[in-house]
Amino acid sequence: MSDNLFTLMIIPRRKSAVTKISLSGKVVRCLVVGSLLAVLLTLYIIYDYAGIKRDRAELTHLRQRTALQAKEINSLALKIDEFSDRMEEFRQFDQKIRILAKSQTGKGQKVPLGIGGPSSEQIRLKEMLDQDSEKLVAGMYKSIGQLSKDADEREHSFRELLKFLQEQKSRLAATPSIWPVRGWVTSEFGPRENPFSSGVEFHKGIDIATRMGKEVVVTGDGMVIDASYNAADGNMVKIDHGYGIATSYLHLSKTAVQKGIRVKRGTVIGYVGDTGRSTGAHLHYSVFVNDIPVNPRKYLK
Repeated sequence: MSDNLFTLMIIPRRKSAVTKISLSGKVVRCLVVGSLLAVLLTLYIIYDYAGIKRDRAELTHLRQRTALQAKEINSLALKIDEFSDRMEEFRQFDQKIRILAKSQTGKGQKVPLGIGGPSSEQIRLKEMLDQDSEKLVAGMYKSIGQLSKDADEREHSFRELLKFLQEQKSRLAATPSIWPVRGWVTSEFGPRENPFSSGVEFHKGIDIATRMGKEVVVTGDGMVIDASYNAADGNMVKIDHGYGIATSYLHLSKTAVQKGIRVKRGTVIGYVGDTGRSTGAHLHYSVFVNDIPVNPRKYLK
C-alpha cells in the first residue's frame, strides 16, 4: 500500500504557472521531525552559549574575589607578624620593669622572675607570602594559637608584677621614713649613761628635744596598737606598720589617737610632753623590727 501524497502548491503574485510539489507522507513526517530537531538543537545551542557566558562571568568574578582574598590574607599575615613583634616588645618591657623593681627593692625582697619568653617555634609569616596559600593559612592558624598562648602568659605575668608592685607600694608607705617631730637629738640610739642613776643603760631609740606641745606625726602607714599611759613612758603611742615593723612615741603631753584605728604617714598622733621618766620636754622615738629595737636613724630622711 502506497503512502498518501501531499501536494504543495506555490502560487506566485504575477500571472505565471503554478508550481506543484508532491511529497509522500513519509517525507513530510521526516521534514516535520527534522524541523523540530533543528529547532530544539538551535534552542540547546543558544541555552548552552548563554550558560557558557554566565559561567565565564562567574569565573571572572571568582578570580577577582580570589585575588582580593589572597591580598587580604597576605595583609592579615603581615598584621599577625606585627602583633607578634608587639608581644615581644611587651615581654621585654616586662623584663625591664622587673629589673628596675629589683634594683629598687631591698636585698631581702625577691622580685618574681616573670613568665614566658620568646618562642623558638614562632613563625615569620612574611617569609611565607609567596608560598602556597594553604601553607600560609595553616601558618596563620598556628601563629595565632601561639600568640593567644603568649597573651595569656603575658597577662598572668603583668598581674603578678602588678600585685608585687602594689605590695611594694604598701611596704614603702608603711616603712617609717620621716621625722616624727623636728628638733635636736639629745640622746642617740645605743649605750649611754643613765640620766637617773649611775651606770650605763641601752637606749632603745632617740630623744628629740623640742618645744612643749609641738605636734608629733606618725612616720609611716599603720595601725595604732597602743595609746595609753604608764609611769616609765608617760603618755605613749605604738604603731604596727606591718611587715614586722613597729614604732613607738613616748613622753607625750597627750595622745591624739585611739587604739585600733588606722593612720597614714604624717597623721598627728600626739603632742610633745614631759610625762613619765623624763628630764624635760622631748619625744622618745623608737623603731622595732620583729620586736627588736633598731637605730631609727637608718629610717630618717
